[in-house]
Amino acid sequence: MPSTKQLDPVKLGLFVSRLEAVCEEMGAVLQRAAFSPNIKDRLDFSCAIFDARGALCAQAAHIPVHLGSMAYAMADIVGACDWSPGDMLVLNDPFLGGTHLPDVTVIAPYFRDGQLQAFIANRAHHADIGAETPGSMPLSRSLDEEGVVIPPTLLQRGGVLQRQLLNDWFGEGEHGDFIAQISANRCGLMRLDEVINALPVAFAGAVAQLQDYAEQLARARLADLPSGRYQFSDVMDDDGFGHQDLAIVVELTLADGRAHVDFSGTAEQVAGNINCPHSVAAAAVYYVFRCLMPDEAPVCAGLFRPISLRVPEGCLLNARRPAAVAAGNVETSMRACDVVLGALARAVPELIPAAAHGSMNNVAMGSRQGRPWHYYETLAGGSGGHSAGAGLSAVQCHMTNTLNTPIESLEMHYPLRIVRYALRRGSGGEGRHCGGDGLIREFEFLAAARFTLLTERRRVSPWGLAGGAAAARGENRLNGELLPAKVSADAAPGDRLSIATPGGGGWGRL
Repeated sequence: MPSTKQLDPVKLGLFVSRLEAVCEEMGAVLQRAAFSPNIKDRLDFSCAIFDARGALCAQAAHIPVHLGSMAYAMADIVGACDWSPGDMLVLNDPFLGGTHLPDVTVIAPYFRDGQLQAFIANRAHHADIGAETPGSMPLSRSLDEEGVVIPPTLLQRGGVLQRQLLNDWFGEGEHGDFIAQISANRCGLMRLDEVINALPVAFAGAVAQLQDYAEQLARARLADLPSGRYQFSDVMDDDGFGHQDLAIVVELTLADGRAHVDFSGTAEQVAGNINCPHSVAAAAVYYVFRCLMPDEAPVCAGLFRPISLRVPEGCLLNARRPAAVAAGNVETSMRACDVVLGALARAVPELIPAAAHGSMNNVAMGSRQGRPWHYYETLAGGSGGHSAGAGLSAVQCHMTNTLNTPIESLEMHYPLRIVRYALRRGSGGEGRHCGGDGLIREFEFLAAARFTLLTERRRVSPWGLAGGAAAARGENRLNGELLPAKVSADAAPGDRLSIATPGGGGWGRL
């Protein structure tokens, strides 16, 4: 019987590392078992471990917007279900713990001696989730237009895959990426069992000690920040349906080793799909504060205990069902991150970079007829300059952590050709430390297709800090003609679609 004693500091550190290693191995299994380039090449997925009440215990260094939203919402998800060994739950409903419909979460309970001890979970982006437009990132007005909405449902019951559910939702097929997610969870359950077998104390006790340690680190770090109230605001370019310059406003209160983040004053939810659920706003906040914590701080629920949020219901960051949310997860999350960083820059300017490119630059496309194909990608841009140096060029920033789709993979899987892929020289903001440059990616269509772009920072530039200059805005063009930031259109064979992404803001006066 495991002891009730606490782990010594060395063993606690090993426990944290072993939990993180379980998540990393889950990710490796998911990547290698997946069929779609979106998962196996771009690595658009995340893996984590939660305790029996749904509190985050560990995660791999995957996608911040996935993991932060799971950390916020998991307790409600797992508390609403009756669990049995061999079960696996699937969901993507943004208003029941998801983010947007393409991000599908699969959760598995871990039982030991008949007692529920923990949960293994992974979330992966599916390029085809049943929307009418290819790539399932449509220019939408309601959730129902964005694809199949999956409420929390048992995809595996007592170890038996409920394949008919997948057939009912998506038609007959192999559904290989779903099977890959199940396989990743099976690996996680096996490896977690090995970790717990080696523990000299009860798992619940070790997790409680881990959470308390993380909270102590967080409180100590927050206590080092200057107390006060700090405001910042920024805007979303538009919602794709005529509403422009939509404000995201934050007031950050720092005091006594705690942080309170208040988004009152943020614009009301809109017709277009830049709305997002509360969990996505929480993910942005958690990400920013994680970046301020010591490197050795374990990423778990305890780390976020001293951080509280107020997000008014019905605003862009806490939309009501059935609001469209496809771009909220990928675009509005980036702006929420920007404003929290901007507020912190008022408190600790030497620690905060200028604005990064501020958009995931979403490109979705696919067939209009014939053999179906679905392609989705987020494109990198520049990161902001900072007190210690220049920003980086052509990198994914903040709320995403994916790779590009390699040209060889893209051209092998889809009727597309990449005719230009280059740095967008001079797009970073000037300053003592310049912002990084964005990139240019130009597609040539080899077959008739429908494409959708959901992009930001096409009207309002990424800002500089400490006197640094703003970065260049992004541009979208079809055959040289300028396109809106958010658009869905047809392309003929030979047409060329060019995406020029924004740079990062500069830091400091020249």
